[in-house]
Amino acid sequence: MKYIIAMIRPERLDAVKRELQKVEVNRLTVSSVSGYGAQKGHLEIYRAMEFEANLLEKIKLEIAVNDEFLQPTIEAIKKGAKGNEEHVGSGKIFVLPLENVIRIRTNETGTGAI
Repeated sequence: MKYIIAMIRPERLDAVKRELQKVEVNRLTVSSVSGYGAQKGHLEIYRAMEFEANLLEKIKLEIAVNDEFLQPTIEAIKKGAKGNEEHVGSGKIFVLPLENVIRIRTNETGTGAI
């Protein structure tokens, strides 16, 4: 089992969800977060004053998958997040080992609980 964390641009969320549905990954958690990477923010103008906006809005996806879904999930996220363009700041995908999962309602554990 693996735990996938992906950071993507907010405007790419619908495309990523569509791609995940195509590979039958229908369980995910979505959070709005702020941060920056290689982009290092951008310059904004507010009431005629310039300031640097260091933290950019991102979407954080969290998905627990069984091992056979790992590569299809990664490819779906990459395809949806990238679209037809290559942008600095298109996102990152982190894959972590997942030791156990427990479904509270049934007390089911392991791969069946995902």
